[in-house]
Amino acid sequence: MQKPLENIRVLDMSRVLAGPFCTMILSDLGAEVVKVEVPLTGDDARSFGPFKNQQSLYFLSINREKKSISLNLKTERGKQIFLDLVKHFDVLVENFRPGTMDKLGLGYDLLKELNPGLIYAASSGYGHSGPDSKKASYDILAQAMGGIMSITGWPDSPPTRVGMSLGDITASLYAAIGILAALQQRSHTGEGQKVDVSMLDCQVSILENAITRYQVDGEPPGPIGNRHPTIAPFQAFKARDGYFVIACGNNSLWQKLCEAIDRRDLSLNRAFETNELRCRNLASLNDELNMTFSQQTVSHWVTLIDGAGVPCGPINAIDKVLSEPQVRARNMIVSVEDERAGRVEIAGNPIKMSALEDLATRGPAPDIGQHNTEVLGGVLGLTDEEIAALHRDGVL
Repeated sequence: MQKPLENIRVLDMSRVLAGPFCTMILSDLGAEVVKVEVPLTGDDARSFGPFKNQQSLYFLSINREKKSISLNLKTERGKQIFLDLVKHFDVLVENFRPGTMDKLGLGYDLLKELNPGLIYAASSGYGHSGPDSKKASYDILAQAMGGIMSITGWPDSPPTRVGMSLGDITASLYAAIGILAALQQRSHTGEGQKVDVSMLDCQVSILENAITRYQVDGEPPGPIGNRHPTIAPFQAFKARDGYFVIACGNNSLWQKLCEAIDRRDLSLNRAFETNELRCRNLASLNDELNMTFSQQTVSHWVTLIDGAGVPCGPINAIDKVLSEPQVRARNMIVSVEDERAGRVEIAGNPIKMSALEDLATRGPAPDIGQHNTEVLGGVLGLTDEEIAALHRDGVL
């Protein structure tokens, strides 16, 4: 069965996370992704842990099934090979600091002349315009400057970084969306374009109702723990042996919850009659609910409340996520067989499509330059002798 992007070639100039996660998405959808890496050292992420038998599982998890060529872009021959390759690719992805590709003599203005249909996707900390454009950035800066850290954590606690690289991952998702939109537009116009995605922009875009709450309240929203700012009860509660979450998004669910936990008195209490009142009287509401939930286990309450049709669930540690039946049923944990690391389990593709086969395995991550002969020979027609000479000359 043909995958959606099976005829799309992606030249992946990116490294570490924001770019590679984006190209991983495109690869999962069928695109042929060719990483362009620095000879000998490759993507910086190859040196990031955790390691298993000298193989970086960080690198493996987001670069599986890609191809790799090594290319020294500081040499004239290396630049020329790159320019020749660009003519044969649909998409180029890079996450350098703005201006880097121009300094190499490989900027978008030049590349679009060589390949007018090229989709050039650039993911950076602050984007390719604005006063901070040329500044370096990492995930934690995006989370800090984009406001996420100011609303994460508990009242009176220090600002808290989200426990995964939200700045990088969000930029990856938006870049992939932008690339797909540009490919769709190209199918009508025949013209490519530049997709400029900023990590800071992406953090602002996911602030959700924090922006509107500020305009209504006149005060910047602060951290409120794990509860929802405008819905109650919609948070974590402590049972006898651990924590679980409940999400009562409307009054009907509130009534069902009270019935299920045998606290009909709460549903009759005028102080908790509406969502607005429950939010206003949240402290006393939580006192009542915590008193009840402390008497039984997480399993008891989740079974009871879920059975009543009220959204709830345990707070899973990572080991529990890996064994969660729903996660396994959706093929969200897949395996990679790697020559050095052996069998490794990684996250699967969350995009389920009726025309996209969702295999339980993925191919391994490439070694640096593993596909030099296949790509340079197959795409550019270079002979084995020419490729060997490029190796000797330090171009590959």
